[in-house]
Amino acid sequence: MKDVNPRVLGIRDPVSLQSLAARITEQIAQVISLSLSLQPVTFCLLSQVLAVCLYPELLKESSFPVDVRQRAEKLLGACNGGSVGSYSASSCGIPQIQKSVAEFITRRDGGVARYLMVGQGPTQTGLLTPLPCPHTLPMLLDEVGVKLVPYQLLEERGWAIDLEELHRALKAARRHCEPRAIYISNPGNPTGHVQDLKTIEEVIRFAASERLVLLVEEVYQDSVFGQDKKFLSYKKVLFEMGASFSESVEMVSFHSISAGTMGECGLRGGYMEVINMDLLVKNFLTSMQGPSSPPVLPQLALEIMVNPPSPGDASYEVFTQKVETLAQNAQRACEFLNAVPGMSCQPAMGGVFLYPRLHLPAEIIQEAQRSGLRADVLYCKKLLEEEGVCLGPGSENGHDDENYHIRLCISAPTAVLEDVLKRLRSFHLWIQDRHH
Repeated sequence: MKDVNPRVLGIRDPVSLQSLAARITEQIAQVISLSLSLQPVTFCLLSQVLAVCLYPELLKESSFPVDVRQRAEKLLGACNGGSVGSYSASSCGIPQIQKSVAEFITRRDGGVARYLMVGQGPTQTGLLTPLPCPHTLPMLLDEVGVKLVPYQLLEERGWAIDLEELHRALKAARRHCEPRAIYISNPGNPTGHVQDLKTIEEVIRFAASERLVLLVEEVYQDSVFGQDKKFLSYKKVLFEMGASFSESVEMVSFHSISAGTMGECGLRGGYMEVINMDLLVKNFLTSMQGPSSPPVLPQLALEIMVNPPSPGDASYEVFTQKVETLAQNAQRACEFLNAVPGMSCQPAMGGVFLYPRLHLPAEIIQEAQRSGLRADVLYCKKLLEEEGVCLGPGSENGHDDENYHIRLCISAPTAVLEDVLKRLRSFHLWIQDRHH
């Protein structure tokens, strides 16, 4: 085990917490995990459509809404042989679903979706990476030999991107690696920040001047709920900045059924759109798919994601309720956490996480050092042991300074989230009292 990449070993930390949770259920009535969005927040339409596609005899069942049966029949017609068990006709996905994704992008951005690849999910070079970042990204980069070049988001400004910080990070990185791309998460994971037009234009100009490829993860674009906040895709902004940018800046944008209101992590489906890449590079990307084709069922879910229920559809009310619940949970949790002594939390504008800061007593930091742990990891371990609540330590998201954070998923049912918040407050006050 000593030779195993430590980043890969880190993947087991949540598993260890789950094992610990299983052992302490005798002392605590209910253990709740909100460190990740582990449970799908699927609206009924998706489950019903996939059920009918898997068993077409259900097309005859009047108990299913009309829009469900119509969608299922259309999707089955797009599959080879009318069955989800068949291979896709193309290694890049079912043509009809590629068309639906292209139409979704055109509705969102205008213009034409030029090069799409549907696949099973979201590549010595340097990658400018925001901190905090998605918790699996540092491990992935380390495993494939890409140098993580950190740029710090500004917490006091709502986790904003700062242009001076980008230039500082790039200049420092060029002393020991060759940065080739910049990674963007919008809306931010785990911070929930939503970038405005000015910020996106600044980042695009920065990428253009430094000849960096833009890798833009936009998987929470359907989960923007902040007041006066609106999701703007990088592609849309890029193509509105004129030919000097729209015809030269290389960009890859990612979307997935694993996040947002869909939340179907287990189905492993998504797409990427490649913009302004050399034809040889595009051909190489296609060849990397090899003779395989993406699974059919995730593609059907992807089609539903890019064509969500419309007003008047039987499933529309349930669908819209998901975003409303996220907005209510985010506001309630943020207000609650900011009222707890020794905690502060920037409001989330989108996504499914809050990322509150912990102001910890020196004694618990010293205890963590003696145990060989980060203070936020020790905090989460004790929280699980004392209150049966499993949250994610901020160090999983790349933070390695003395600002400690925790990651809290807000997509849980409101009653469950309320229970977690009360347990968290009780534990945090206990920690503060114990060490003062």
